This record gives sequence, structure tokens and C-alpha cells, in this order.
Amino acid sequence: MDRLSFLKNTSAISAAIVLKPSIVFGTTANSAVRIGIIGCGNRGTAVISSMSKHTPVNIIAMADLFKDKLDNITPKINELNAAKGFPAVQKAHIFKGADAYKRLLALKELDAVLISSPAYTHPGFVEAAVAAGKHIYCEKPVATDVAGCKRVQQAGEKALGKLSLVIGFQIRHATPYAEMVKRIQRGEIGELINAQLYYLSSAAKIHEYKNVSDDEFRIRNHYQFHALSGGILLDQGIHMLDVCNWALNSNPVHATGSGGRKGRPVIGDAWNNYQVLYQYPNDVNVSFHSTQIGPSFGDVCCRFIGSKGVAEAHYSGGVFINGENKWDSGIARSASELTAQQQASGVFLSSLHDADANKEIAFIDSIINRKYLNEATSGVNSTMTAILGRESAGAGRKMSWEELNRSSQHFDTKLDLSKFD
Repeated sequence: MDRLSFLKNTSAISAAIVLKPSIVFGTTANSAVRIGIIGCGNRGTAVISSMSKHTPVNIIAMADLFKDKLDNITPKINELNAAKGFPAVQKAHIFKGADAYKRLLALKELDAVLISSPAYTHPGFVEAAVAAGKHIYCEKPVATDVAGCKRVQQAGEKALGKLSLVIGFQIRHATPYAEMVKRIQRGEIGELINAQLYYLSSAAKIHEYKNVSDDEFRIRNHYQFHALSGGILLDQGIHMLDVCNWALNSNPVHATGSGGRKGRPVIGDAWNNYQVLYQYPNDVNVSFHSTQIGPSFGDVCCRFIGSKGVAEAHYSGGVFINGENKWDSGIARSASELTAQQQASGVFLSSLHDADANKEIAFIDSIINRKYLNEATSGVNSTMTAILGRESAGAGRKMSWEELNRSSQHFDTKLDLSKFD
């Protein structure tokens, strides 16, 4: 199948999913899943907006530590609900403060929750949501440390067969990536020899606030602190590590890393560059580079090299296989490739064009049809893979998967959340 035909077919499938929810879910479009959102910043707003657009959800509650976040998101949420004929969120269902998540989860009418708060909160919020009997869409990473990963794993075991618990690794639902991984796993690039991964990003912005406490400043700039965000490997680079674990269907044996903070602002302790060599089973070596430097975004890529060919995927720049079994997803490799006819036909530059929608549809579909998804283990493993690279680099030595799993590493956030009540 040629590139344009492949993409037109997959786009048609995605369109059917989006436009015909009654067919997808085996129920009427009025059978809405009542969902709440914990963490109302940029990522939470983006995910809940997409979820509202692509699935039958009614947003009935919001929770955040900060009033300004709630004030900013409320008009958007009410607009999303109004577009689907649902009422505005009740003021009594808008919760602020350190225990806001508990009050949201206590709502009996709530079916599901989107957890899009800073990563240090994820283990506790996931545990509380499982205990409350709510279906969970939790952003990645599942935690910032080993102890948090183990808590999420245990929560996932409690949820198994009873609730859907999915983690925000949406690339697994991107049509081009899913097809590439399927071809890798059925041997189209031959015996896998090694892989090359990189996530080259611009620097995270420092948000300046006047007359705020140190704790509030740190939370609002959580990406600058390992204990609050996990650092760039867990925030961004983890996506490529998740694809690697998925494609290889395994976890790394050990890792040797390096990196540092050169060029990063003095605020915080998070590094801005990592170079990690992972070894996977069957002597598959994987090199991984992650940077968060400067004003310009670079590229995101995973490249799998086999005895019969090379499979390669970029966020923008194509998804394809070269070698004995050539294949192309239809994603344009540059804007200059696109003719006016191709643009009109729906050829995309982004290989993630349907990732969020497909992920969200799968989550809501699993709830409505009671075919519950549980991604706790894969989410924990991908987070632990990123932690392995980070800790190896920090220690300046090789570190094994077994050693990391024996660890009881726990980050003390040193936050006094009582002041936010």
C-alpha cells in the first residue's frame, strides 16, 4: 500500500470513530461517562478538551491546588459541556486546596477521573481513585521515584478487572507507530540489532511569581525539580523509552548514563541533558539522548536497526521502514513534500495526528462496554526505565534493572501542603 492510500484509509477509520460514537461504544451518544479533572493546568486542559471532543463524556467536577487554575479552566469546561448539551459544572463541584482531590473523588455520581497534576502527586491520587471506585486516566509518569512506582503497581493490581486504569502514553495509539511496531514484531526488519532514541526539546519556561511562598513557587515550576516532576527523562524522554519497551516487548537489563545541568537556570536541581546506553535482552543495545536546552525545539525520533532493515519514526518527519520490506505510513517527511492535492486529501505532517483521540476513545469505550483496561504494569515499567537512566547517570555507573527494583528510593518533596487549604 502506498503512503497516501495508507493514510487515507486510517484517516477514514479515525473519522468514523470521532463522528459516530453510538456505533463505537455500542450505546447511545447520550450515555455519557461523568468525569472529573484533577490538575487544571495546560496539559489537563488539553487532554480534557480532546476527550470531550472525541468521546461521550460529561465533565462534572474539577480540582486543583490553586484558585487561578480553576478560574482559568472553568469557562473552557463549561463551553465544552454546552457544546454537547450538558450543564455548566456546579460551583459545589469545583474544589480548591490540598484535599481537593479527595472531595472530588467522594462524589457518588462521578464515574471517572483525569489525573493531570504534577507527577509527585500521581501515586497518592491513583491510590485514592482506586479506593473510591473511579476509572482512571493518569498522565505519565506514574511517579517520580521507585517507591511511587511500586504504589501504582499495587493500585493497579487492586483495580484489575474492576476498573479501567490507563496511563497517558498516547503514542501506543498513534496509527503510524502501531503499524510500525507490528511490523517490527513480526520480523520485517529481521533480527533486531540496536536502537537509537532521542528527544531534543527546548528549555522549560521559568514562571515568575511575586509574593508567593517557596513551596508555591516550586510547585508552579515543578519541571525544574526532580522530586516534583522526576526530571526531563520522566517528563519527555519517557515517551521514546515507552515506545522502545513496547517494540522490544521487554524491559532493559541495565543502563549506563551521563548528563548534567550545563546551560540550565540556577533554579532547581533537574538536569537538562542525558546520554544513556541501555542493554535489553538478546544483546540489543539502545542509545538514548534527551535534552531540554535553548529556545528551539529539535526532533523526537526512535530508530530500530535490524538485519533486514531500519524502522524509523519521528513526531514530524515520517514513519517508515527502509530495507528488504519497505513500508511508509503516509506521514509527510517535510512540509515541502506536500502538494495542494495532498494537503486537501488529508496528508499529515504529525505522526501523532490521531494518538490522543484514539487513546481517549479506547479509555471511554472500555468503561461503557465494561471491558476494563489496565496499563499499570506497562506504565510502571516505562517509568522505571526512565528512572534507571536517570539514577545511573546521577550515580555515574552502570545500574541494573534488578538493583533498581530492589531499591526503596523515595523523594521527600519537602512541601507543606497545609498552607494551601
